Amino acid sequence: MKILMPGSFDPPTYGHLDVIHRSLELFDDVIIGVISNPNKAPMFSAENRKQMIEDNIKSKDLYKVEIFDGLLVDFARENEVQAIVKGVRAMTDFDYEFQMAQVNKTLDSLETLFVPAKPEYGYVSSSLVKEIHRLGGDVSSFVPSSVLDKLNNG
Repeated sequence: MKILMPGSFDPPTYGHLDVIHRSLELFDDVIIGVISNPNKAPMFSAENRKQMIEDNIKSKDLYKVEIFDGLLVDFARENEVQAIVKGVRAMTDFDYEFQMAQVNKTLDSLETLFVPAKPEYGYVSSSLVKEIHRLGGDVSSFVPSSVLDKLNNG
């Protein structure tokens, strides 16, 4: 089954990478879709986010990382994706992602599968990482060293 894991990944955290690795164990073909949304002001360019993901995944033959903008269902259709996989940390994530799943199902009959975060990553978000880092805190327990280097050096 070919699945799509969309996200902004700004920056990719251990939680993102955990869901990606777990999905690689379950599915034959994984596309990691890095959303390029000009309405959001990302800390990193889509190319940088793509590179950070690629730098932290070993099974290169089982996935590809693609940058996209526009409707998720259009990108999924163009790539012949059978389902979307979304990691969820808490009920607030689930509420939002459930609504998006219903919209995607209505727009293009696209199924969404939810992967719960491991407890150790259930509170980690890219927004939290950026805020702690901006305030001078240590985020090394939330992101891989290659991502930490990008946070520290731009």
